[in-house]
Amino acid sequence: MKYPSITHSALALAISVAWLAPENALAERIVLMHTNDTHSQIDPAQDGMGGVARRKVLIDSIRRDNPYSLLLDAGDAVQGTVYFNLYGGEIEAKLLNALGYDYVTLGNHEFDNGMEALAQYVKSINAPFISTNYGLEGSSLDGLVSRYKIIDIAGKRIGLIALNVEPAGMIDPAKSIGVEYQNVYKAANATAWHLKHNEGVDYVVALSHIGYDYDGLPDDVDVATKGNDIDLIIGGHSHTVVPPGTDESMKINSDGKPVVITQTGSTGKYLGVVTIDTDDNTIKSQLIPVDSRLDDRLDNEIVELIKPYRHGVDSLKNIVIGKTKINQPVRGSEEVINFVSAFEADKGRRLINGRKIDLAMANRGGVRSGMPAGNVTRGQIMEMLPFDNRVVVLEISGNDLLEALEINAASHRVSYDRMVTVEMDGDKLLKAMINGKQVDPKATYTIATIDYIAKGGDYMKPLTRGKVIAKSDQIMNADVMEYIERLPRKTIKSDPTNYMTILKK
Repeated sequence: MKYPSITHSALALAISVAWLAPENALAERIVLMHTNDTHSQIDPAQDGMGGVARRKVLIDSIRRDNPYSLLLDAGDAVQGTVYFNLYGGEIEAKLLNALGYDYVTLGNHEFDNGMEALAQYVKSINAPFISTNYGLEGSSLDGLVSRYKIIDIAGKRIGLIALNVEPAGMIDPAKSIGVEYQNVYKAANATAWHLKHNEGVDYVVALSHIGYDYDGLPDDVDVATKGNDIDLIIGGHSHTVVPPGTDESMKINSDGKPVVITQTGSTGKYLGVVTIDTDDNTIKSQLIPVDSRLDDRLDNEIVELIKPYRHGVDSLKNIVIGKTKINQPVRGSEEVINFVSAFEADKGRRLINGRKIDLAMANRGGVRSGMPAGNVTRGQIMEMLPFDNRVVVLEISGNDLLEALEINAASHRVSYDRMVTVEMDGDKLLKAMINGKQVDPKATYTIATIDYIAKGGDYMKPLTRGKVIAKSDQIMNADVMEYIERLPRKTIKSDPTNYMTILKK
């Protein structure tokens, strides 16, 4: 996955502009506020940014000055904090309603509790859901999600479509039953053409949850450049901060016309604002920081709505179960993922009565937060590992293991518990070694991982050809809490080793 190059000066310039009320006639501008990948971040994040009560202050201010405004979400409003673990999306739905979202789409994590729960979630939200490239007929979402919407606003017509990620390799098949994925490019281009040429809309806006720029997978940049009827893409999924007014935020379509792309990153740290000038049809994006400067104007209704839910969350965050010498509060650090990999190896051995585990494979995307030095609490572990994954042990052929290592050499979505060295010729794997010993294509290997990966998640399809010989009877975060209890002095040590080495021919 590639992210746009962001210089500190460009980003600072892009996000430091305070919202200015329009000086011209109100009918000359349409304002689209947007969020993506807020991931149940109800309160401010560890870095002090974000928070739903603060976001409400900005939304209300912009609405007061701009009657022709809409509030949109590009998916993954849920999953990532203890709020979702405890309440299953209930508070997120209430907050989407309280903030007055107008249109939303599905992220991959909206499926985390399964189709029936998702149907109830969709029904509880006042905003219409849109998905242009999911066929949902006969599923639990049948009749609950629209292919597109046409919005009449400020004397103009907006055609709103939504593009969603392919479930295979990203969503557990058991939790997306009945969802028929349709090619993103074909669905986007055909629907945008219909809206422009048959429905006569003035602008086509795509809510996107496919990512900004993914190697080998459909992404926003490709949608923008390969089509010719989409004017604006409001993105999500890759957690990319797309700096407004840069080359990353403006692409040229196949007709030579500009397409604006915007995305706010994740966890609600910014509110995206797009302004459409209906006189000259220019489209400009902006990111507004959601930070402590807003704290003296918090909406009391939102504060009171959150309060009863926070009690349960805070109680878990106060139960200390151990200590850590890791001091990496930011998600994505090697120390934290190495801790998880070591845990999986230990749990795998216990599941097969102490027999040898050849390799543990931990998915980086399953680790949702960092680990600051000091006490470790139950709430912290649940927040770091929020999913209902379970550790499994697989027996897999060396040939399939080599194919999995080749896939991961390109994406690095999976980390290991011991040194893995791969030799590559372009995208082709020549050979691989585990702790210096070459992988034998004809041998059988015993792998510890999680059921999500074993089912082909994170595009690890070769693992689906393995045989599951053991599975934990608890979800992962419960097992991790027990693992910490068994550590010497209940203390997690820091291990910053990079266990993956890629040698290129």
